[in-house]
Formats: sequence, structure tokens, C-alpha cells
Amino acid sequence: MTKTLKTIGLSCMLLVSAVGCIKEVEPQSSSVSGSQIQQDPAAFSKLVEGIFTPMTACHMVQEWIWDFAYPSLMLERDFMGQDYVDADLFWQIWYTVHTALGSEYLGCQLPWTFYYKLINNCNNVIAMVPDYAHADDTRRHGAGLAYTMRAFAYMDLARMFQYTYVGNEQLPTVPIVTEQTTEAQKADNPRATNEAVWRFILEDLDKAEACLEDYRRTDKTKPDVSVVYGLKARAYLTMENFPEAEKYAVKAQTGYAPMTEAEWLDKTTGFNTLSNRAWMWGMQQSSDDPIIKSGKGRYSWIGSFCVEQSFGYAGMNGGCFPMIDAHLYATIPATDFRKRAFLAPSDAGSLAGVAKYTDYVPSANLSFRLTDLPPYTSFKFRPADKGYTDYMVGTAVGIPLMRVEEMMLIEAEAIGMQPDREAEGRQKLAAFAALRDPNYRMPELTSFRDAVWWQRRVELWGEGFATFDIKRLKKGIIRSYAGTNHTAGYRFNTTSVPQWMNFVIISTEFDNNHGLGENNPTPTPPAGDSPEHQF
Repeated sequence: MTKTLKTIGLSCMLLVSAVGCIKEVEPQSSSVSGSQIQQDPAAFSKLVEGIFTPMTACHMVQEWIWDFAYPSLMLERDFMGQDYVDADLFWQIWYTVHTALGSEYLGCQLPWTFYYKLINNCNNVIAMVPDYAHADDTRRHGAGLAYTMRAFAYMDLARMFQYTYVGNEQLPTVPIVTEQTTEAQKADNPRATNEAVWRFILEDLDKAEACLEDYRRTDKTKPDVSVVYGLKARAYLTMENFPEAEKYAVKAQTGYAPMTEAEWLDKTTGFNTLSNRAWMWGMQQSSDDPIIKSGKGRYSWIGSFCVEQSFGYAGMNGGCFPMIDAHLYATIPATDFRKRAFLAPSDAGSLAGVAKYTDYVPSANLSFRLTDLPPYTSFKFRPADKGYTDYMVGTAVGIPLMRVEEMMLIEAEAIGMQPDREAEGRQKLAAFAALRDPNYRMPELTSFRDAVWWQRRVELWGEGFATFDIKRLKKGIIRSYAGTNHTAGYRFNTTSVPQWMNFVIISTEFDNNHGLGENNPTPTPPAGDSPEHQF
């Protein structure tokens, strides 16, 4: 069915208010039949490849600047928190807790459409392998990839549409749709509880592990068994089953090594190359995407989150510069090399200062100059092959989904949260931190878990984890403080998890599924800036 939903007009750049007609994504259980697969040996492989199409497909809903698939969802989640500053309000919907997060708007439609399309594609593959234990390698591996991606989708959905697992086990998340769910069941499918959906996630990951045990992938855009271990580590950490989180975080690290300082800060390959030895899994943005080929390179990860380019909103021709929170930046010691991924206040405004961070020299006809870049601007994510002005080159980057450093931090946290093992966890955390800062010392007045969280905030900045960690650790956010660089009017402080981090279910789902129950409340922002927090 179709239903008219709203977009929202913004003040930044060329954004316009419009009304779009979008189509509800529904499972297509008969899209490829068993007989077709038997007649065409390549059909099943094509079906498996189709699982991954939504990950980087621009404009799944409609031609909208924030609709560039999974990378846009990573940014949406992060801009709801405190570590990512949207001074130009390009990501206004999520950063300001805008009306467009409500159930009648495209901002609400994007995640729902994306994840259930991904789940639908997984279900199509799983339906073709009813008995993976006795299937040939091609079908067993294909089923394993499908189980992995379905678990990945439901893990995100559970964390986006409800508070964290512990203490909220019986609260509703999202409906579970499998390859066996009938049309009648879909029309009366309640939101599964946290307990039910996390049990389902682990069941899928167990199946994925069995299917992929001997799978050898050809590139890192596909998960293998190490990624399955990593997803289990994430799941058990969220559920606070710390022994299992430790076990799988350790298993996931086999064969990988953390990024070095040179790799982190490389001006050509910094955070854009899947072949990096630390990256366990990622996406590859392709210049063959029809949206990018049509000349709209701004509709991309690089166009929206990389300052070293002239074709996108975040670049030198757009001026919507991504920045790290000033207080978080200030807490990074000068001896920690990760600090040099962000423009120091002492270097801002100076051509020689900015040249420390980039080889990009913008042309004279651009409206911005390197000296216009504000302090704290991010240089973490680079365009491909220094494609500063050529979107066909610059946008074709790798984007991280899982790195070994995350597993190392999960291991440290999981160890330290077990009875009588905090000292061991602190040692593990200190060993990790020393890889980034040889002078690292554990803050004396900081709890162990907060020390891990700080490492995660700095190490995984911009990689889609911010709101998940805030919810998991039951934290508030702090944007208002002396010296803040957050935008006036949106300097929110909260003492608990902000209610707006629970996403709202799109209204069209209630039209089709009468068993859903109640929706999450429409997010509402605080009334203006909060009083300044004293650190």
C-alpha cells in the first residue's frame, strides 16, 4: 500500500520542503522459486548477493539527501548524542530532535524501510535452504550469510526502537518477520519483547556460525565466522552476559591487528580502505551506484561526512563541516595520536596549520577556504584516492562496520565487569590505550566502565555506536557547558537516556499490521538550552 508522508524543509544549503509518495516494503517470499534456482545454478548466488544491495543503495525510499542507505543510519544515530556537532544543522532532524522524527515523516520511514528490506532479502535466501545441515556448500554458506545479516538487522532494530536489554526485558521492540511468517500473521504481528528478539538474534547467530565455519570470503563486504563472533560479542555485551561477551570478543580477534598511528592518520587511505588489517567487516561504496553516476556525489558517505571534497554538503563547497564535541576533544591527551584526526583550535584559521591534516588545496572559485574550517573539524574519514573534486573517485570508499579495536574494548569491559576481575579488565584496557597513547594513565576518579566508554567514544567516533552505548550504559548527554561548540538552541543536557533515542515506528506499519500495539512516543526536545554543566 502507499501513503503520503512528509519531508521537512531545512535552512541548510539547498534543502527543500516536499511531499513524497513512498511504498511500504513488504516481503516477497515468492520472488525466486525453488524450481528457478534448480534451472539456473547462478540464481541462488544472485539471491544471496541481493542481501547486501540495501547496505549502500542510495535513495531506497526516494531522492532525499539523507537517504544513502546504512551509512546514513550510522550518522543519524550518532548525531542524536553529544560527541558529534552539527553546527550548520545539516543533520537537523536528528541533531535537534525535530518534528520529522514523528511517525508521519520520511525521517521516520528511512530506518524502517531499510531494515525490513534487508530482513526480507535474508528471508528469501533462508526460505531456499530449509535444511542447511544437508545442503551443499553454496547453499549452506548463503544461508549463513542470510542468518548473519538478519541477526545484524534485528540487533540494530532492538537497540534503536527500545531502551537497552537489561532492566527492560519485557518492553516491546519490533515485530519479528521470518521466512515462515504468513501474510495473515504479518497483519497481526505484535512488537516482540526485548527478551524475545534477543533470543531470536542469538538463535540466528548460532545458525550462522554453523553455516559459515568453513566459509572463505572473497572480500570484507561479506561477513565470515569472525564477524559472527563479533556480533555475538556485541549481543552478549548488551545483555550483560559478560563471560560470553569476553569469549566471543577473543574469538573474533583471531587474524586481525589494530590500526597503527600511520594507518589512522594516513592522508590517502585513512578510514576508507577495506583491506586494512584491523577492519573485520565493512561496506564498499561504488562509483557505479546510479545516483552517484548521475552526478549526485553529494548523496553519499563522503559527500555528507568528509570535509576534503568539493562536491558534497560536508565539503568545501557546502560548508556543513562535521566536528567532534569540544569537551571530548579537550579530554584527549596531546600524546594520544587520535587527537590529530581533528583540527586543533591552535591550527584553525592558519593555512599552515590546516595543511598538517590534509593535502587538499581547494580551487579559488569555492566559497570556503581551508582557513574557514572551524576548530574540531574531523579529518578521520578521507575520500578515496584523494578524489577531492572528482566524485566518481572520491566517493568510492570503504566504510567500517566492525573493527578489531571494538572487540578489544568489548573484551576489556567484559573482563572487568565480572566478579573479582576489575583489576584484570583495567590492565587489558590500559594495554589497548597504550597503543594510542604511550603515556596513558587510567583516570583515578573515573569508574572502570566509564574509562572503557571514553575509549569507545574516541576510538569509534563516527562509526555509528554513540546512541547504542548511551542507551546500553544508561547515560545522559551533555551538550551545554562552558566553551561548548554545540549549536545554540540545541545545547541539551539530560541526566538519563534521552527519550528521543527510541525511534518511532512509521504510521504506515500500523495501517498494515493491526497487532503492533502502541507506538513509541513522538520525540520532543528540551525547551531551549540547558544550564551549563560543570565538569
